[in-house]
Amino acid sequence: MSYRIEGATGAWEIVVGLEVHAQVISNAKLFSGASAAYGGEPNTHVSLIDAGFPGMLPVINEECVAQAVRTGLGLNAQIHLESRFDRKNYFYADLPQGYQISQFAHPIVGEGQVEIELGDGTTRHIGITRLHLEQDAGKSMHDQDPTRSYIDLNRAGVALMEIVSEPDIRSPEEAGAYLRKLRQILRYLGTCDGNMEEGSMRADVNVSVRKAGEPFRTRCEIKNVNSIRYVMQSIEIEAQRQVEIWEAGGTVDQETRLFDHARGETRSLRNKEDAHDYRYFPDPDLLPLVIERDWVDGLRAALPELPEAKRDRLEKEYQVSRYESGILTAEQAIADFYETVAKDRDPRLAANWMLGDFFGALNRTGRSIENSPVSAEALRELLALISDSTINGKIAKEVLEDMVETGDSPSVIVERKGLRQVTDTSAIEASIRAILDANSDKVTEYRSGKDKLFGFFVGQTMKAMKGKANPAMVNDLLKKLLSE
Repeated sequence: MSYRIEGATGAWEIVVGLEVHAQVISNAKLFSGASAAYGGEPNTHVSLIDAGFPGMLPVINEECVAQAVRTGLGLNAQIHLESRFDRKNYFYADLPQGYQISQFAHPIVGEGQVEIELGDGTTRHIGITRLHLEQDAGKSMHDQDPTRSYIDLNRAGVALMEIVSEPDIRSPEEAGAYLRKLRQILRYLGTCDGNMEEGSMRADVNVSVRKAGEPFRTRCEIKNVNSIRYVMQSIEIEAQRQVEIWEAGGTVDQETRLFDHARGETRSLRNKEDAHDYRYFPDPDLLPLVIERDWVDGLRAALPELPEAKRDRLEKEYQVSRYESGILTAEQAIADFYETVAKDRDPRLAANWMLGDFFGALNRTGRSIENSPVSAEALRELLALISDSTINGKIAKEVLEDMVETGDSPSVIVERKGLRQVTDTSAIEASIRAILDANSDKVTEYRSGKDKLFGFFVGQTMKAMKGKANPAMVNDLLKKLLSE
């Protein structure tokens, strides 16, 4: 169902395009050898180039270029064998050169697309306009001193990929799905860690509204939104604001706005600049960037398996459902974990335990797959104990709880607690006979046709045997003894 805002004059459609800044994973910055690592003491990851000293010449980092090309290939986009760096001139206190080296007219990556899946199972394609490389700025700190501001240049010069979408997004849900898919692809490729809390991925959100069939109206840009939830909220709030202005007979101004999630509003930051305001011109210190087709082909051949391909393969090889494959491939680490657990095991059993009790335990303890107290090998061992009838499914849940708490292997826990499954027919039969003798009235009711009491006898038997009896044997023996 399409997303619409119902105004006094009828329904309004929203039009959204996203500009995502993704920090490139690399050891060094885009044009210097200084560390690109996050954090560190202020101004410890800074070269003379990053600090804007006169006479310093930038040298392109080949790995950053390779990361941009890998990303472009992952987005099914055109790779431009020749691109160019320009100077984008503007004043920021934390931009020591007085300009940002960026790619304006000739980006390294051109048009591509991302397929997103929505909650109702439908899919949509969101167009990619371009991906270009550019430098990040430093950081101004205004809360360190009552009268002065400080500048930290650790981030200055770090490589960013700006990934610009077409204005194809029509709802907050689609914006969220697009960002999640984009982050998933970048993480699989290993080109950006997608950590929005640390600022390695953030979005500028362009929003406008229109009546059905109209051309685009004026858009506003919401700057530097650093969570998927906030992106979705900001779209809703900004679109509603614009509808109210148009319906009141006003005009929406093209401007850059700030999203205040605490107040639930967007606020004007500055008038939106056009390209000519930045006085772009080719950087005279950098030659056009020319890459070879063979080099691009080599990067393409070395790409990892991407999410959609992995999802299709899991469904085919392991017979998991479309829904299950979506969860199991949400992160590369989850997919790797699952394939280790499922190796030489029943893949359905592996999927059920991963998506059920195991993820439940992680959520309950606030852990992720990366710092799970239970390794994939340990969970695989637990499934082996179920498959060879050493323990039954109910006992396995108890063992898993112990594994989460202690980190011990399932075999050690089973032996320590004496949890081996009872498969001794005579022991189970003796237990059942005792239950039937103690509940002769219910036996009579069952034999008179009250079939539901069968579950009662199963429960009593399992309780008497402390949950360790083989359930299938209990059922078979109960049927036999009750029919005598």
